[in-house]
Amino acid sequence: MIVEAKGLSLVGVGERISIPEYAMALAQVASLRSEDPYRKVGAAALDADNRVIGTAYNGLAPGFDPPPGFWDDRDGRQKFMLHAEINLCSLFRRGEARIVATTTMPCTSCMQTLCSYGIEEIYYHEIYRESDAPEIADLYGIKLEQVESFPLSEFSPALGRPKAGSGEGSPI
Repeated sequence: MIVEAKGLSLVGVGERISIPEYAMALAQVASLRSEDPYRKVGAAALDADNRVIGTAYNGLAPGFDPPPGFWDDRDGRQKFMLHAEINLCSLFRRGEARIVATTTMPCTSCMQTLCSYGIEEIYYHEIYRESDAPEIADLYGIKLEQVESFPLSEFSPALGRPKAGSGEGSPI
């Protein structure tokens, strides 16, 4: 059971969060590392024993220093962004991860990649309407489930600030 206290989701005394909530909270924290000022996405992978394999986020290739003005063109920079799910899959071999949590539903291409890695369960927070992930999950028998509430879920991926309407701070 998640309880609200001063705008923050906390776990009640004697309670324990579920594995999907745990994985989503890890993905949410990972998203804070993204350098993309427009879209911060995080991901987390757990093995068959629910141990953390790794976390990742969307961003540019390691070591790449973007030229001045790179971030000014929101649409133009998109093709250069490496998705959180792809960065996450670089941390394990096929069959090692059982669960993946992402702050946003995987895009079609990332969903295909997660299928190829043998992921059995995928949890996400925000819906990505342009994705064919639900259809792909259905075909391959992968559990794809939205997690609406988890510790820190009231924070937007952008700079960890509370979402509009949460009563804390101002939206980005």
